[in-house]
Amino acid sequence: MISINNISYFIGGRALYENASLHIKPKDKIGLIGLNGKGKSTLLKLIHGDYKLDAGDISMSKECSIGFLNQDLLSYQSEDSILNVAMMAFEEAVDAHKKIEGILKKLETEYSDELVEKLTKQQEKFERLEGYSMQAKAEEILEGIGFKTLDLERPLKEFSGGWRMRVMLAKLLLEKPSLLMLDEPTNHLDLPSIEWIENYLRTYEGSVIVVSHDRHFLNNTVSKIVEVANSQLTAYEGNYDFYLEEKELRSEIQKNAFENQQSKIKQTEKFIERFRAKATKARQVQSRVKSLERMDVIEDVVDDTAVVNFKFNFKQQSGRHVIRLDNVSKAYGDLQILKNSVGHIERGDKIALIGANGKGKSTLLRIIAGTENISGKREQGHNVITGFYAQHQLESLGIENEILEELKQAGTSKTELELRQVLGCFLFTNDDVFKKIKVLSGGEKSRVALAKTLISECNFLLLDEPTNHLDFLSENILIQALQQYQGTFITVSHNRHFVTQVANKIWYIENHQIKEYPGTYDEYLYWKSQNEVQDTIPAPKVEKKEKPKRERNDQEEKQLVNAKKELEKIEQKIEATEQSLKDCENEMSKPDVFGNPDKLLTFNTKYNDLKSSLEALNKEWENKAEAIDEME
Repeated sequence: MISINNISYFIGGRALYENASLHIKPKDKIGLIGLNGKGKSTLLKLIHGDYKLDAGDISMSKECSIGFLNQDLLSYQSEDSILNVAMMAFEEAVDAHKKIEGILKKLETEYSDELVEKLTKQQEKFERLEGYSMQAKAEEILEGIGFKTLDLERPLKEFSGGWRMRVMLAKLLLEKPSLLMLDEPTNHLDLPSIEWIENYLRTYEGSVIVVSHDRHFLNNTVSKIVEVANSQLTAYEGNYDFYLEEKELRSEIQKNAFENQQSKIKQTEKFIERFRAKATKARQVQSRVKSLERMDVIEDVVDDTAVVNFKFNFKQQSGRHVIRLDNVSKAYGDLQILKNSVGHIERGDKIALIGANGKGKSTLLRIIAGTENISGKREQGHNVITGFYAQHQLESLGIENEILEELKQAGTSKTELELRQVLGCFLFTNDDVFKKIKVLSGGEKSRVALAKTLISECNFLLLDEPTNHLDFLSENILIQALQQYQGTFITVSHNRHFVTQVANKIWYIENHQIKEYPGTYDEYLYWKSQNEVQDTIPAPKVEKKEKPKRERNDQEEKQLVNAKKELEKIEQKIEATEQSLKDCENEMSKPDVFGNPDKLLTFNTKYNDLKSSLEALNKEWENKAEAIDEME
């Protein structure tokens, strides 16, 4: 269907593609992957004809039509309703419908056989183009990707860029082109919409090329992976999981071939060097020189599965309770987000806040951050230092700053060497750290903003869609960073692999209430599937016996207040003892203590005493907390 033959494309002196080839067959479902900046979006624009090749050619069959969803469509605006914009996909049918309406209006005042004949032809054409079902199809797709029925008549210009992108996606799906090209479609979709698109693309009759960094999405939609690397296009027949296995095998073969060739080159060079001056060996030396010149050099394998080791420094550890939300309500006019809802975040929680768009995830994140007006109570725990990462953080970067300078402004005590090591973890090496923010791509800016957030010495992080615009390698680095993070965080994300790797609790909003599942995302999905099965079985009727509430008298109220104060003092003692234990461990690791038996014994005794004290304090805290529960 489409043949890409030995193409070359240069930006300045850098080759994005050099003698690269690829063949796209009918019904191919291709996932286009590679590091940011390697040319994935550029390839789609080359196929679409937006850019001109420097060499090679791209040929396609006459009947091939292309639908291209790219980031440029974010700026598209229209006064038309989103339903009408989506129905622009049925251009011929819409044109026939307009002609039918015009003829019917004429017939009201000037009836003639000629007009009746024209009307009949247009009606036949309209029916042949399935015009009578086009509105129903448009409504089905728009609602499938997240729009409410009431939204369909609203003008496109009223929606944000991400929602406008969804409308353009709906229009493309309705057009059903021979080749559908999607550039990062999941960046603008929530989980239910992603799952809907996955089901749609699986049965799509045409070919699909999708650029995505969502491995679950790729596994569920594509049957071929094409990797952009080293200015070439390398195809792997299978989904993303197959690609990982196959690439590991190919890399092992390439590594062995590279090492064998290097060994052969060294032996040949030694022979040349040894016998260069001997006339009797001149022919053999010349032969080996020519063989080296003709040799196709095998590239060494580049390891793109970076393993990083972050060292997070906290100015202070947070208290046991990080955030407590009690009877919180939030509404925007008639739109109710939360109603008398409760949510508690404890130290060490790693929470993923999931669910459909419009349910209030970002609003809840702002409530937790304390930047949203609410009714009810939001209480922040002791020594909580909050860091917030959201997409708008990219706009707050100093565009004239160099990357290294931007990190220095994060208010951290790290040295320049330590900051450069952090930047190395985020793929900024050598002179890259002196690049100005204004010349970075969207993905590179995301990495800088994430690095700033992670080194800010905050013990509580709020992360809003942190994986948007990150390639697989950058996402892997972020996952490792959060796995090593010893503080507390809550993240809004629709990236299922990311959530699976980092979360130990799942939050979602249902019936205006914050709901919590105390486990991983995989466990939550299993629990949810079991609950859905149970919901189909009628539950036995059980009469609920409510525990009678008893009013507390003044004396009991005073006891409760005193008990809570005592609990707070115990928490402070626990934190102080934990810090003393840490200080003691640091002292014991010093050479002058470790190498001195008397000093080591003194510190060891102190360490054991502190450990016993901590155990006793924790037990005292549990007993006091239980007593307070009884009082309440």
